[in-house]
Amino acid sequence: MNVLIEERVRKEADYMLTTGKTVREIAKYFQVSKSTVHKDLHERLQILDARLFEQVDEIMKYHLHIRHIRGGESTKKKYQKIGKNM
Repeated sequence: MNVLIEERVRKEADYMLTTGKTVREIAKYFQVSKSTVHKDLHERLQILDARLFEQVDEIMKYHLHIRHIRGGESTKKKYQKIGKNM
C-alpha cells in the first residue's frame, strides 16, 4: 500500500477515535470523498491495524445504528427553518 494512503488511513482513524465524527464529517475535514473515507476505514485499516479497526468499527456501527434519528432531526430543522421564513 502507498505510504501516503497508509498515513491518511491512520490519520482518519485517529481523528474518528478522538472526535467521534461521522464518515461525512471526516471526509469534509480531510477533503476527500465519503467513499474514500469509508474504504479507508472499513477495508484498508483492517489490513493495516486490526486493533485500531475494531475500535473504529464500533464507532461506525454506532453511527449506522443512530442514523435514522439524525436524519429525522435534520428534516425537523429544515422544516422549522422553512416555517420561519414564511
